[in-house]
Order: sequence, then C-alpha cells, then structure tokens
Amino acid sequence: MLNLYKLIEILVSLQLIVITTMLPVYIPLPFLDKSSNTFEMPITWQIPTIILLTLIFDKRVVFRAFSLYIIVGLFIFPVFHKGGSLGYLLTPNFGYLLGIYPLINIIDNLNIGNKINVGNFLKNGFIAIVAMHLTGIFYYLIPVIFYSQFNLFLYNLGKYSVGKIVYHFLMLIPLSLLIKPIKRLKLSK
Repeated sequence: MLNLYKLIEILVSLQLIVITTMLPVYIPLPFLDKSSNTFEMPITWQIPTIILLTLIFDKRVVFRAFSLYIIVGLFIFPVFHKGGSLGYLLTPNFGYLLGIYPLINIIDNLNIGNKINVGNFLKNGFIAIVAMHLTGIFYYLIPVIFYSQFNLFLYNLGKYSVGKIVYHFLMLIPLSLLIKPIKRLKLSK
C-alpha cells in the first residue's frame, strides 16, 4: 500500500520526467560574428533527470513514476520525445525507453550501503548508459530480424545509439557535481 509521501514522490517524479522529455539540450556557441547561434544536441534532459531522481528517491518510486509515464505516453497523451501512442512500440525509440529500467537498477546500486561518491557514480553511470543503449539495440533487432530489414538497422544504430551515447556520457559530468549535496541530503534524513 502506498502512503501519501510515496504518492507525492511518484507524482513529482512523473512530472519531472514528462517535463524533461520535452526540453532539448542546447549549447550556446560563440562565433566570430558575435551572433547568438546555438547547437542543439540530439538528446533531452530525461536521462539525467531519471538518474538524479534515482539517486534521491528509492528505485521503486522511480520505477512507478516511469511506468506511469510509459502508460500515459502509450494510451493517453503523446508525451514521448517525438510522439506517442501504441504505434510508438514499433519505433527504435521505445527500446531505449525500456532501457531506462536497467539504468534505474544500476544507478540504484549506489543507494545500497551508501556507496555514493563521484568515482562510483561515474562508473555506475557509464555502465547504466551502456545497458540502456544495449536494451534499445536488442529491442530494435527483433523487428529487423523479423522483417529482414538489416539495411535500416545500421542507419538506426547510428542515429539512436552511436549518435547519442557520447552525449549521454557527457551528461554524467554535470550530474557528478551534485553527488556531494545528494549525499548530504541522504545523510540528513
């Protein structure tokens, strides 16, 4: 049975996941002509937010919030990055959404035994992102093998995994700056 505190944590987590899915990452690049050009990275703030929520809350809270997010995206509103509905199950993006579950599990290992420090975070974060991408690749292999569309596999592998994994690794660096405040927050409970 859920108590009110856990319900509030789940709703806050769900709201953050939905909001950060829709926020692209921009990097301002100063050019010689002093224009305000920006470079849009091919990711959103969703994965860093889920990592942060997993460090703050219990993994069951984040699992429930993320499961609600998937249910909302498949059956109610198109809250996923670039769409939603049941048709989203057939896209490569959905495999990476499923990869969030092992990511949460791996990041939550830091909460067990209070092993939160920058080195452990970067190691677990690296492993978690690799696990997420491998889940997405394996999910996408199923329709590729079933429909014999191997030519699309390499294109989508580059677009959805190789093209984004470096950015996901880079997002661990700013998150590592939050490790000490999170550790203090957890010790104060």
